[in-house]
Amino acid sequence: MNILQVAYDTFKPFIDGEKMSLNVLEVSNLWMFLAISNNTLRNEELAINTVQDGELKKILQDAREIHKTVAEEINKLLKQEGVPLPQDTPEKPLVTGVKNIPEGAKFNDEEIANLISFNLLLGINYSARGLTESIHAGVGYTFFKVIVKKTILGVSLKSLMQKRDWLRIPPVYKP
Repeated sequence: MNILQVAYDTFKPFIDGEKMSLNVLEVSNLWMFLAISNNTLRNEELAINTVQDGELKKILQDAREIHKTVAEEINKLLKQEGVPLPQDTPEKPLVTGVKNIPEGAKFNDEEIANLISFNLLLGINYSARGLTESIHAGVGYTFFKVIVKKTILGVSLKSLMQKRDWLRIPPVYKP
């Protein structure tokens, strides 16, 4: 079963119906999510340039693809509604030879993994808010897709972090 297809089939009757204008909450949630995603993309691009672990690099590339796809979708939706887009910075180029950057001047792989993990968590939480506050079916479906994609990516990242002993686990609660 393809969960995105099931969700699309569920949202489709509402998406295909009468086109509603976005409300202020939807615009605000989309605009803020886009601004944050753009910033996260730049961080992922920098991390891809400095990460040493091959598996973590693949996860970063997958995360970047998710954010890029979502940003393009939200850009299109906001432009159609005449909403000014948040400012963005240029993409960071892929560079080589960064192994010469000294420790302390870049994040190490463990720090990158925890930063990406935290960003996934915040993205899922913010998307849940956007989903629950949306009236427009297309907006709800957009945020639903983000939740699913980031959750799936998070499972892969968590597995890698456990394998590398990078996962930050809170202490056991003992009343």
